[in-house]
Amino acid sequence: MNSIAHHLMIAPIALPLAAGAIMLALGGDRRTLNASLNVITTIALVAIAITLLCAADASPLGISGVYRLGNWPAPFAIVLVFDRLSAAMLLLTSILALATLVFALARWHRVGVHFHPLFQLLLMGLNGAFLTGDLFNLFVFFEVLLAASYGLALHGSGSTRVTAGMHYIIVNLVASLLFLVGVSLIYSVTGTLNMADLAARIPTVRAEDRALLEAGAGVLGIAFLTKAGMWPMCFWLPGTYAAAPAPVASLFAILTKVGVYIVLRLSLLLFGDHAGASAHFGGELLLVGGMATIAFGTIGTLASQEMARLASYSVLISSGTILAAVGMGQIGVTSGALYYLVSSTLGLAAFFLLIELAERGREPGADVLAVTRELYGEETELEDAEETQEVGIAIPASMALIGGTFICCALVISGLPPLSGFIGKFALLTAALNSQAGAVPVAGWAFLGILIVSGFATLIATTRAGINTFWASPDATAPRVRLIEIAPVVVLILLCAALTIQAGPTMRFMQVTAESLHMPHDYVNNVLGRTSTPSELRRTER
Repeated sequence: MNSIAHHLMIAPIALPLAAGAIMLALGGDRRTLNASLNVITTIALVAIAITLLCAADASPLGISGVYRLGNWPAPFAIVLVFDRLSAAMLLLTSILALATLVFALARWHRVGVHFHPLFQLLLMGLNGAFLTGDLFNLFVFFEVLLAASYGLALHGSGSTRVTAGMHYIIVNLVASLLFLVGVSLIYSVTGTLNMADLAARIPTVRAEDRALLEAGAGVLGIAFLTKAGMWPMCFWLPGTYAAAPAPVASLFAILTKVGVYIVLRLSLLLFGDHAGASAHFGGELLLVGGMATIAFGTIGTLASQEMARLASYSVLISSGTILAAVGMGQIGVTSGALYYLVSSTLGLAAFFLLIELAERGREPGADVLAVTRELYGEETELEDAEETQEVGIAIPASMALIGGTFICCALVISGLPPLSGFIGKFALLTAALNSQAGAVPVAGWAFLGILIVSGFATLIATTRAGINTFWASPDATAPRVRLIEIAPVVVLILLCAALTIQAGPTMRFMQVTAESLHMPHDYVNNVLGRTSTPSELRRTER
């Protein structure tokens, strides 16, 4: 990794931090200037993420770079670690951020103060969580993104949004407390919080201390799984996501994946095959809990009478699917889960934006948004909705476009062909049903059944919602849609289509990523500055 790319690792954290500080100094009244700075910064983050992804993909090792702030050796340094997984998450985050920001510029950024600095601080926390190499700084970035998300969840005010936002804040404060307790227990046993150092020390923990170590890991896992929305700790999510402003809910689609990312990273790094007596700790719980989350989300989608709640429960299905895949502990399943993570996140983000357009004027907090109606004034629709003498109903262009993108979103989140949702689920099930022992394990068949049922239920729920929205009220006025609003939705759907067309190269990238996660010796060696592989981290037989 060349010097420029090496120092570019810190840019995803430093750039939004600097932009957010400048916006706060400018004040909330200078919205145009803040919006311009926000857009420029977010575009720069996309370019940086693409550059880093190319560097990660070109690296022959499983890890591309280690950035030691202050140039102190690990485990004393504040370490940023960059590999293929963190590169993919950075790019996914920056793409979602740009799409939601463009959508918000139509009107949402005007309905409250400090939208733009909070937006950039949220990106700083997200990027930091994906790049950090130790648990202490993970907590710091975790709190930064949560603090920013509190403000964004309450953006626009309204009684429904405030009530749901308060629940969201309380739950995450409890999760943060559990985070600290878990980290403290782990540090008391190992004497380090550096992830790579922990991976090297866990196999050598004394038998009498192992229970305390696993207790700390369990408490830490509860904090992360609460954020990931695993049942039964997911009760806060549907209400919060359904009540949040559309661009905020769309960006929040990546927030649950932060918890999933951390569980994936730590479970394979700290409790993989090399972890001695603690190998595969919590794997069965992830598998069972993930499938329970899928079942809960499936029931929620069928019971939802509003599209926003349907999308929120679909987030739970997405998280549960990935958590169950991580719990299976197979490289092929993990690679399929990574592909599915990207696809489902893009589809859900597009769905949240689309809901606001399809149900304009009925979103939570619409009473507060009434002050922004002058932004739309007496604008004409994209197509005249006057009745004709022909048989049937003339559908305005705006509603036709929204309906077409709705169908694409439904295909992605349901996992139906021809879009990327189907490929992701197919890759998951193919790997889960291919057992080296010959006979397919019970967990594989259970995973197959629950994924098929959840996809079918999501199809039913989205079909019902589409009929109610686009066909049941033929006399309804078509929504006024601006190009700046529909363009981000179309782009996100096109990215799902691109994932389908480039499924081969993408799956190869995810396969290599999964292999490096399951065999983390390169990660540990690079962070700790070792030149040889420790015996406890040698490549295991497949």
